[in-house]
Amino acid sequence: MPERALHLLTVVAPMLDEEDTARPSHARVAGALDGLPRELVVVDDGSTDATPQVLDELAADDSRVRVIHLSRRFGHQTALTAGLDHAGGDVVVMLDGDLQDPPEVILTMLDRWSEGADVVYAARTHRDGETPFKLATARGFYRLLGRLSDWPLGSEAGDFRLLDRRALDALLGMRERNRYLRGMTVWVGFTQTAVPYRREARRAGATKFPLLGGIQLMAIGLIGEYVGRIYDEVKGRPLYVVRARVNVAAPSTDELDRVALR
Repeated sequence: MPERALHLLTVVAPMLDEEDTARPSHARVAGALDGLPRELVVVDDGSTDATPQVLDELAADDSRVRVIHLSRRFGHQTALTAGLDHAGGDVVVMLDGDLQDPPEVILTMLDRWSEGADVVYAARTHRDGETPFKLATARGFYRLLGRLSDWPLGSEAGDFRLLDRRALDALLGMRERNRYLRGMTVWVGFTQTAVPYRREARRAGATKFPLLGGIQLMAIGLIGEYVGRIYDEVKGRPLYVVRARVNVAAPSTDELDRVALR
């Protein structure tokens, strides 16, 4: 299979109250991907600190930065979806904005994509700065999920992953409200491969995933959870509401309908 040629790389990063990491995150992404045709789509998930102002300043200085301000906090997975909806690249990478997932790994992921992989997920070999309890609960979650799911995740694989445009369009065609993107990207199929990496410790700010959130994930198999999800699905509400856009055009209704039908 001939190697693929990159036309535009989109990096999608959701942020919530990351005023201290927004600028370093942008600088590191720009340095890691210097020379590549790229755009950075940052979704502000209803931040209450100075994150929105910092992101607008970054967009004013760099036209390749596209900012989407949601009208309130909709949650990490929905904010990530909002960024994916606005991604224009033929290759898209999901990246958290807290610098724990090093953007330099994207270069290796692009190598795997150019060789034919449609989905490249980063598998953590180390988790710097995390407590033994957090590590133990993470291992337990992945073991439980592997037993319950017909489409188990790769070991230690999070949301940090690359998708070819074909895989992304298939992913965006699934519009359920309760989203688990790392599982959904496995479900769409295509050619998938892993890239090992060392996850870094958070340099600033605080984690948005508390202990109570980990316990909820462990209990996701309970039937009551699925009853609640069915009720939420039939409401038919929009996934998110955009308050403002900077350097990015709103996707047309025809374009969203086309993606949903694929």
